Amino acid sequence: MTTDDDAPEDRDEVRNRIEQEADRAVEQFDEGLVDLLSWLLDTETRSRIYVNLRKHPGSTSDEVAEGTGLYPSTVREALAALHDEDIVTREKRESDGAGNNPYEYSAIAPSELVNTVVGDVQSKLNTVFNLDDYLDSDGGPLPDTESGGDSDPVTISVEDADPDDDEDGDDEA
Repeated sequence: MTTDDDAPEDRDEVRNRIEQEADRAVEQFDEGLVDLLSWLLDTETRSRIYVNLRKHPGSTSDEVAEGTGLYPSTVREALAALHDEDIVTREKRESDGAGNNPYEYSAIAPSELVNTVVGDVQSKLNTVFNLDDYLDSDGGPLPDTESGGDSDPVTISVEDADPDDDEDGDDEA
């Protein structure tokens, strides 16, 4: 039989277990997201940096390194490349004192990230779909597919999610 004295301890134990399971679920979700983003961003390092910046916009390279567990030099190199590719933005951190003001980095929205790769994916899919048309009888090389063509069978459209939809995708009235 449970007494009133046992109730707070039981509640604390249950709360701790729930928090641990929630942390584990978030970690598993993040790992799955990193795996997916690794395909879009070429490497796991770049995807970990992207996820960290989506969680903590306005972070310095040192803060990103601390948040990801990556070496600071690796993070700086990857951030420079991601900035050159317009996947992250950067601004000088404001400071009242003298000294070096580091850059603060933020990652673009996921929908913008997908839009950056849509053209490349579409071109590659079109090449596959039109492979027979491109190959001559001698098995010659494929023409440049970047310019597209009038007979491109694949079109990829990306739209932002409707903010009026509830989070699980069900439109309950």
